[in-house]
Amino acid sequence: MEIKGLDYNTQREALMMPEYGREIQKMVDHAVTIANKDERQCCAETIVRMMATKVQQQRENSEFERTLWDHLYLMSHKKLDIDWPYDVKEAEKIHTKPQPMKLPGKTDRVQLRHYGHLMEATFAKLREMPEGEERNELVRITANQMKRDLATWGHGSMEDERVAADLLRFTGIEIDLNTFKFDRSANGDANDQQKKKKRK
Repeated sequence: MEIKGLDYNTQREALMMPEYGREIQKMVDHAVTIANKDERQCCAETIVRMMATKVQQQRENSEFERTLWDHLYLMSHKKLDIDWPYDVKEAEKIHTKPQPMKLPGKTDRVQLRHYGHLMEATFAKLREMPEGEERNELVRITANQMKRDLATWGHGSMEDERVAADLLRFTGIEIDLNTFKFDRSANGDANDQQKKKKRK
């Protein structure tokens, strides 16, 4: 239903930068029509100061001021003839969307989901590493993370024997549970997970 005399936003031209509001857009449209260049310049600088008050949460951004001028350039449909304090030729890149991230497919499926892709990448790295202190340290970190993962996603199972068996299965590296010591944090996290499951 249309009521005579009422002006709805839905009937107006869509805003290019809605975060600044329609009043700022009107100011930009007016600035484009100013004949005197000095007046246009003064008007543009005033508009940028007004724009800054609308997006104060972005002030921490090191490119804050430059972004405002880029936005002004776009809001003027590239028609504002002033001395720009920054190069605004690349301003349109603001609207370019990043390439979508590749989703894991069938070929990327991990053999044990509770370990995840990052742990699978670690397994692959361990298989390639030569024996030595660096590999031993990565084995220690990996085994401890595996124990945490098992406690979180492996139905509460966190037996050291299972960690050792999975590590051997995925990397070919065998750890001696008689001498290997798990970190207290791994044991603590695992115990907490088991207690939570028991409460349920």
